[in-house]
Amino acid sequence: MAISFSIITVCFNNAGTIKDALQSVASQSWSNWEHIIVDGASRDTTTQIVAPFKSEKTTFISEPDKGIYDAMNKGIARAKGDVICFLNADDFYASPNVLEGVAQMMSKSDLDAVLGDVLFFHADNLSKTVRRYDSGQFSPSRLAYGWMPAHPGMFIRREIYERVGNFRTDYQIAADYEWIVRAFHDTQIKYRHFPEVLVRMRTGGASTKGLRSTLVLNKEILRACRENGISTNIFKLMTKIPRKLLELVIK
Repeated sequence: MAISFSIITVCFNNAGTIKDALQSVASQSWSNWEHIIVDGASRDTTTQIVAPFKSEKTTFISEPDKGIYDAMNKGIARAKGDVICFLNADDFYASPNVLEGVAQMMSKSDLDAVLGDVLFFHADNLSKTVRRYDSGQFSPSRLAYGWMPAHPGMFIRREIYERVGNFRTDYQIAADYEWIVRAFHDTQIKYRHFPEVLVRMRTGGASTKGLRSTLVLNKEILRACRENGISTNIFKLMTKIPRKLLELVIK
């Protein structure tokens, strides 16, 4: 049976960007997908933009939530596909063949997860690339150093979410990292890196907004490691900076 995907998009007042995300899902060559759109009761025209994309393959929820991770958990609760993935309202798939490529890789190797790369670009200029997030740099042994695969490029079987549990809503920025720690630390998840850009991502998200966000992020990474039995410290986290700098794209 062909692999089915549950694509979860969380949004709030994203009228300026969500159409790109919706179109990139609708144009996928792999047809076995559902799109779960969780809107936090937007006050702009987001719901009107979503309306033309509604179909039997789309679930649209619009109600107040307790933040992005609460909204993500709502999406997971409604997911019926074999594989769950998250596409932010500011992002879009890099090509129409993303789901097809992931499905083929997962099927051939009987994988639990596929980790793809993400390309960051300036929010006001789609052609101005900032950085390529290489998920191939990740391994469970690097969790103590703050490494994680690019979250929008992660495609993980639904049973892994059922086993690991939901995102923790008491984290501001790093609940995705904390979830990855629970999923990959001291477990037997069979995964493979997909060495291509699967998602194009605008800069300016919650974890890329400046110094304050960076401080909160690192504090929560330390907490996530501590609470899940991984020994680390701020000096270990700082060792990833040179590698991150190498990912910058100079034009």
